[in-house]
Amino acid sequence: VQLQASGGGLVQSGRSLRLSCVVSGLTTDYFAIGWFRQAPGAEREGVSCSSGSDGSTYYANSVKGRFTISRDNVKKSVFLEINNLKPDDTAVYYCATVNGLSASCRGFPKYSNRDYWGQGTQVTVSS
Repeated sequence: VQLQASGGGLVQSGRSLRLSCVVSGLTTDYFAIGWFRQAPGAEREGVSCSSGSDGSTYYANSVKGRFTISRDNVKKSVFLEINNLKPDDTAVYYCATVNGLSASCRGFPKYSNRDYWGQGTQVTVSS
């Protein structure tokens, strides 16, 4: 199983970005994907999750109203739209499976060595 995250960049405060996570190596669409971010010197924070079992979504309180997660099961891709970017959003953004290869977001934002991770994409927001 491999995850490929992309879409990061250097953007001005107030603009938007759309991050993508492409999943390969799975024959099923029933997998949950979580997005995490980690700023320098900070702990990794789970910001959003998309369930593969019932279409439900989860957002951390810190990003509600500005982040939107969506998915395209045909392309085995999960997207994270970030609107009204703020300098505090500066971080490396990672996508990962949840609770191993669970279809549910149950347990998110906890993570473990059972999960598969993408390589991360850098988002830098200038003020």
